[in-house]
Amino acid sequence: MKNFLLMTVALLFLSGSVFAQVQGPRVAKLSKALAEKAPSLNPEYLLFSPRNLPKHKIPLLIYLHGGGGVGNEIQKLRGQAGQVWRGLEKHRKGPCFVVAPQAQKRAREKGGWVPQDLNILLEHLKSTLKVDEKRIYLTGNSMGGYGSWIWGGHNPEHFAAIAPVSGGIGPGGPKDVTPHLEKWAVNLAKVPVMAFAGDKDRVVPAERSQRMIAAIKKAGGKQAKIKIYPDEGHGAGRIAFGSKEFYDWMFGHKRNES
Repeated sequence: MKNFLLMTVALLFLSGSVFAQVQGPRVAKLSKALAEKAPSLNPEYLLFSPRNLPKHKIPLLIYLHGGGGVGNEIQKLRGQAGQVWRGLEKHRKGPCFVVAPQAQKRAREKGGWVPQDLNILLEHLKSTLKVDEKRIYLTGNSMGGYGSWIWGGHNPEHFAAIAPVSGGIGPGGPKDVTPHLEKWAVNLAKVPVMAFAGDKDRVVPAERSQRMIAAIKKAGGKQAKIKIYPDEGHGAGRIAFGSKEFYDWMFGHKRNES
């Protein structure tokens, strides 16, 4: 009986260590010099890190928030970004860094997310964290889904996989369509992409994600697909970020794999 109890305690401890891969978040900050080069971003960002940081480099997942997260109050993102790290814990994907930057209000006229500024943030993250550069992942919800499309459409070379959720495809709001769609598609054809959307979405129609995936396939992308939730609206992220499918697909990719 004693040995049985000891074994049970050991298993519970190990199980707890598996499910507690991620802690946080803590608030980190760009230097003043970098912040001046990336004016569309709040210099502060949320950083979720493993409780016990391993010696080897680990993946980085960047989450771009939706329109409700815009501003200069970084703690507004705890709920949105938190659903991603909870998904990591639930589905035992880790250890991994999760970073959630914040778009400032004045950036809304440009769609909220500016690839050049996000590139500055990413270079900062790679220089300050032990990031496996072959396993950098990008996702975002609503406005953040748009951010995933535009950043990936400009700089696919950064990412092992991209997963826009309920994302628009134009800087002018949910109904807008970028004139650069074909250019984005050519670049996104170079990286695995999986879009998620709700069929009943009246804010950002699922057709926007379908159109983008179709354009990527037309441009030669062989790793582009889409998941439509038939009974979901604009809250499809609640399903996607909680699903095993999302994390299995994303973490199943590594950049430059043969």
